Amino acid sequence: QVQLVESGGGLVQAGDSLKLSCAPSGRTFGAFTRYTMGWFRQAPGKEREFGAQITWNGNTIYADSMKGRFTISRDIGKATVYLHMNSLKPEDTAVYYCAADSSTILSASPNYWGQGTQVTVSA
Repeated sequence: QVQLVESGGGLVQAGDSLKLSCAPSGRTFGAFTRYTMGWFRQAPGKEREFGAQITWNGNTIYADSMKGRFTISRDIGKATVYLHMNSLKPEDTAVYYCAADSSTILSASPNYWGQGTQVTVSA
């Protein structure tokens, strides 16, 4: 069974940077090279929200909350997606979830979710 595996979360101070990574595991690894992949996040007491996505050919979409400080990228050969987070703020504290879907737009119910990785930003 295919799973999305995230890494890179942790506890940092305001102003620091982090890079999250997400890659699929399992026998259908190669199929994800054509998937749209991206990131959602869920802050304490809030609903999960869309953050950023990137298509197989590199087109990106960002939520307003991630524009400017965050950059999404991917390595097609590794079917891996990254989220580069700069100038982190306490309000960026959340569980960050990787998502993948065969369509060009990530909906709130993508084909695949990761298990989530915690990012905590202290003031």
